[in-house]
Amino acid sequence: MDDQSLPLVSIIVPCRNETGHIKSCLHSILAQDDPPGGRSFEVLVADGMSDDGTREVILALAASDPRLRLIDNPGHIVSTGLNAAIRAARGEIIIRMDAHTEYAPDYVRQCVAVLAETGADNVGGPACTRAEGYMQRAICAVYHSPFSVGGARFHDPSYEGELDTVVYGCWRKTTLLRIGLFDEELVRNQDDDLNFRLLLSGGRLWQSPRVKSWYQPRSSLKALFKQYLQYGYWKVRVIQKHGRPASPRHLVPVLFTLGVALGWLAGFVHWSLWLIYVGAMMLYGLLSLSFSVRAAVTSGWDLLPILPVVFLMYHVSYGIGFAWGILDFVVLHRGACRTMTALTRSSFEGERVSP
Repeated sequence: MDDQSLPLVSIIVPCRNETGHIKSCLHSILAQDDPPGGRSFEVLVADGMSDDGTREVILALAASDPRLRLIDNPGHIVSTGLNAAIRAARGEIIIRMDAHTEYAPDYVRQCVAVLAETGADNVGGPACTRAEGYMQRAICAVYHSPFSVGGARFHDPSYEGELDTVVYGCWRKTTLLRIGLFDEELVRNQDDDLNFRLLLSGGRLWQSPRVKSWYQPRSSLKALFKQYLQYGYWKVRVIQKHGRPASPRHLVPVLFTLGVALGWLAGFVHWSLWLIYVGAMMLYGLLSLSFSVRAAVTSGWDLLPILPVVFLMYHVSYGIGFAWGILDFVVLHRGACRTMTALTRSSFEGERVSP
């Protein structure tokens, strides 16, 4: 079989129990423009042994479109599914896509073009969002604020250039094989770990606004708390693995959360320390209000009353998760606890993935 008869691009999609979304998701992916160069793409869905009818939907679509293949993922989690799909991929270029994200029709074509133009090792687009309902609009507004994410460039829809992580990813398959695929120990944050390894090996990551997709975030504070609790927890394992964080911003939420939780004890040491603590909390409140106003200007003034609460939820949930991770991975040396592992595994079902 010559190279021209093989697909240029392999699109990999991890899923589990997505019967409500998988059909529309795959229809939209199969409708993507062909990549440059006159060659086609294939779609490999790594299913975590769904038991809700998802597999039957995939198989029915695959029977009518030879570009689509079902890959078994007996490990159930994202990292094992991604690796199974990568190993089975026939394309020279791997593009990751997820079931709860909407993609521009030229998403694949632009990924391939930017990869070739920049010579980067991993490319992607910014983390744009779309919302339905009041709370989801508020979560979207905070998601794009530098106060919630420490200035992470992938949250900036207009940024183009190098950065430390990208949304989803587009790589040459040889690059992924060289750095060792996704770490299957990591139930979450496996993309952070892979991107960090890529940077440490001398690789480059590139974001282009031409690569367009729209992520739909959580729609309640409870769901947001669980999501960022997991991000903070598994981030500790990534940092422990590499001996340092990919960015100082990853440490700020846990320092803030521990400061809020323990700072009041300073008053028992000396009254002046209590004043410092109160002053720091007032400064945080002023910053939160200031950035809430900035977010309300672009996202709607009706959101202003809830925005400080959403900011606090982002910071505290991540910080608590990080502190929990320090206890399990660093202090007790016991590895991931069953509670967090079960929570993270269950969130793979129908989850909306966010870097």
